[in-house]
Amino acid sequence: MAREFFGTDGIRGRVGEPPMTAEFVLRLASAAARVLAPSGGRVVIGKDTRVSGYMLESALEAGFVAAGMDVQLLGPLPTPGIAFMTKALGADVGVVISASHNPYCDNGIKFFDAEGRKLPDSVEEDIERYLSEPAITRDSSSLGRAKRIDSAREDYQRFCLSTVPDGFRLDPLKIVLDCSHGAGYKVAPRVMTELGAEIIAIGCSPNGKNINDGCGTTHPELMTMTVKALGADLGIAFDGDGDRVLMADGDGNLVDGDQLLYVLARARKQAGTLVGPVVGTLMTNLGLERALVQLGIEFHRASVGDRYVIAMLNEFGGQLGGETSGHLLCLDKTTTGDGLISALQVLVVMVESGRTLAELTAGMPRLPQILINVRTQTRVSVDDSAEIQSAIAQAQQSIAGRGRVLVRASGTEPVLRVMVEGEDEAEVRQLANELAGEIERIAA
Repeated sequence: MAREFFGTDGIRGRVGEPPMTAEFVLRLASAAARVLAPSGGRVVIGKDTRVSGYMLESALEAGFVAAGMDVQLLGPLPTPGIAFMTKALGADVGVVISASHNPYCDNGIKFFDAEGRKLPDSVEEDIERYLSEPAITRDSSSLGRAKRIDSAREDYQRFCLSTVPDGFRLDPLKIVLDCSHGAGYKVAPRVMTELGAEIIAIGCSPNGKNINDGCGTTHPELMTMTVKALGADLGIAFDGDGDRVLMADGDGNLVDGDQLLYVLARARKQAGTLVGPVVGTLMTNLGLERALVQLGIEFHRASVGDRYVIAMLNEFGGQLGGETSGHLLCLDKTTTGDGLISALQVLVVMVESGRTLAELTAGMPRLPQILINVRTQTRVSVDDSAEIQSAIAQAQQSIAGRGRVLVRASGTEPVLRVMVEGEDEAEVRQLANELAGEIERIAA
């Protein structure tokens, strides 16, 4: 069954337009209740800082309560914190209201199972089958109840702190911390401060409309410039829902997810604690693959999306994986991508090795990689377009032996992502621009 609403990370769209309307989200809650807890049960709901979260939270609450489920409202909390609380509270379902790194005018809904793991495609397809049906409203004796949980943030903070060694300290490090005016704006500074770091906080004043606006992982230049200007030891930036992290070294150089994954994998290999292969995606820089091979570390590529990285890690018995975007997975620490916990693991490596972030990343030269987003009027299937396939084949032939070409559709918005990677930056940039222009013409 082709999924109409679910993408690579839940359901996402512009607020006020289908499917991000109160009416649709109420039906979505009802459909999810039928599939995930047909006999009733408990659901936790958390959100990021978007102003539309109030509306969608109320719609979800109504749909689940009407279907006979008890609702526990967590308020603003990072996506991985909601995954943790789902399991910690013994709930049957966890729901996140967030559009992650998108602007505030968008929002989305994603689900976790009772173990705090994202749903497989087959379960999302089951939910979609009920979306065309009216929402359930049970009789008064069978309705659920709703209440707010005030301790969620403190509980999640304690969990994050439990992932570092006993006695671990960050003083006297000076850290620029960019929370993207998002869900981690309280949690991350408090965790870092409790560990003794001197924090320079930016992106920590959400107003409902400034999430991801000129800050966070989508605009890491604010973090990198602040690190350099204030002489900080490093910078850490999260996205709006706190499941991605990018960093900057003490010179203000951006450190992406591939480089952070290298730091963690190398440290674990040296300590003898690396379990199974490391998993990246089709977008992972070839420099990471080459560096890991030199260290004797097995590496696999999954489809883009953390759910597919997790699936491959589980298939091959691995624990460490991630994406260039900063969505890192440490499955020995938590069940899903967690920007704060991933950052803490990198900081542990820094402190225990006595090396700077620049020194730790020096062993992974990045190959030039150009990514261009081609926005389309509607979603376009790369596989179903003979013209696009022909353009890709011609581009790949022109760089054969020196690089690679990848074109894929975004799972969350009507965008085709054109990536060209190779050893010569000028050649890569020219080819990427030419291919993106040709695809834009075909898709018009």
